Amino acid sequence: MKYKTLLARLENLSDSDRIPLHMPGHKRNDSLAGYLRTLGARLDITEITGFDDLHDAQGILREAQDRAAALWGVRKSWFLINGSTGGILAGIRALVPAGSRVLVARACHKSVFNALELCRLRPAFLQPEPVPGWSFAGPVRPETLAEGLQRYPDTRLVILTSPTYEGVLSDLPALVKLAHDAGIPVLVDEAHGAHLGLFGAFPAGAVAAGADLVIQSLHKTLPSLTQTAILHCAGPLADPAAVDRQLAVFETSSPSYLLMASLDGCVEWLAEQGRQSLPAWRERLERFRRETGPLHSLRLLGDEPGFPFVRDPSKIVIGSGPLTGRELKDRLREEYALELEMAGADWALAMTGPGDTGETLGALAKALRCLDSGLPAVPPPEPLPVLPLPEAPLAPWEAMERPAIHLPLEQAAGRISAGYLWAYPPGIPLILPGERVDEAFLQGCRALTACGVVLHSGERDGTLRVLPE
Repeated sequence: MKYKTLLARLENLSDSDRIPLHMPGHKRNDSLAGYLRTLGARLDITEITGFDDLHDAQGILREAQDRAAALWGVRKSWFLINGSTGGILAGIRALVPAGSRVLVARACHKSVFNALELCRLRPAFLQPEPVPGWSFAGPVRPETLAEGLQRYPDTRLVILTSPTYEGVLSDLPALVKLAHDAGIPVLVDEAHGAHLGLFGAFPAGAVAAGADLVIQSLHKTLPSLTQTAILHCAGPLADPAAVDRQLAVFETSSPSYLLMASLDGCVEWLAEQGRQSLPAWRERLERFRRETGPLHSLRLLGDEPGFPFVRDPSKIVIGSGPLTGRELKDRLREEYALELEMAGADWALAMTGPGDTGETLGALAKALRCLDSGLPAVPPPEPLPVLPLPEAPLAPWEAMERPAIHLPLEQAAGRISAGYLWAYPPGIPLILPGERVDEAFLQGCRALTACGVVLHSGERDGTLRVLPE
């Protein structure tokens, strides 16, 4: 017998005569205001009888999460309604005691670094390989992790990001084996890879590799509402009870039933239609490549002969030729009504999902051909160098807790940073609290801003927090 989804149960409640003398204050009365009707307030409830409790799931929410675990083939899955960020914070705290040594891929999302700060962890960084000919980082090599484990034998946790924002995958089976052979758990931020490994349509990801905790944003690449994510316990070295305790800390005690219904609906969609829909999506991507044809000035990541890394084809990375990435992104929006995900220094990123049709991908192919025909056929620009790891006299949390001053970036040379600087998206810090501002970092910032990349420090006046001399 087909199970009853959370959405179906919410709709039945909305059609019933039950009077809501509980939160939220709109009381499912969407006639109060037009925005309530548009946003589906008639289905918006709190934890009431028959609708379970996300933080002590025993009924419909537990059943929904169990279906997700069965679909991905993992030990346990948790619904996340504040994005992958909450899962990353809870997962790191669940896997390692405060003050521990952790090995961290340098190109992680800022939420990982927030966890380092909050948990007072002692990071050592794994520098990713550069992607040849492109101005962004690629995978973490197994050799890099092996060297890190040898250099830091007190390591308690390995934190990786795969795929990258640009869709480059690390060799996770090899990386996980190295860590597990040393008895060390692995957490993988797979926010951009919820579709990986499902139904054979795309390369395998962190779940198949046996990573202990895997965090995925369903909303990034699958049909679910923004802010919905999932955390999987796939490997043997994570304690689900510890994850439960930490999710109670980092996730709201008033989770949105609209978002949870979206998560449940996405799992149902995958179970019923994924076997057909994901391979069809992959075929549309391959057709896009054929329709785009050879380009003379622009270029697509992965089209180079002998591309050395495994790539997620759902991410379309476009080298901008004589344009900056921002100029390419702006022209595609203004001239062709195509809104891309983000722009880097000399490239732009189009993210795709199963909701993209042959027509939408065909429109991008046509626009790229048209733009390319009007650009001079020039060699790709020299990629910006990957910034070397700066000196780090202090741990991030130590620098954050000391008195600091605010300086314009160019006046901060030689100072120890007490804040972060990043481009968002993708939200990967260029410098961390506790690291020294050096000339290589400043040159990298100048090169990015010259290409139109906007850098953020979290300060309203654009300054950087640094420690006094």
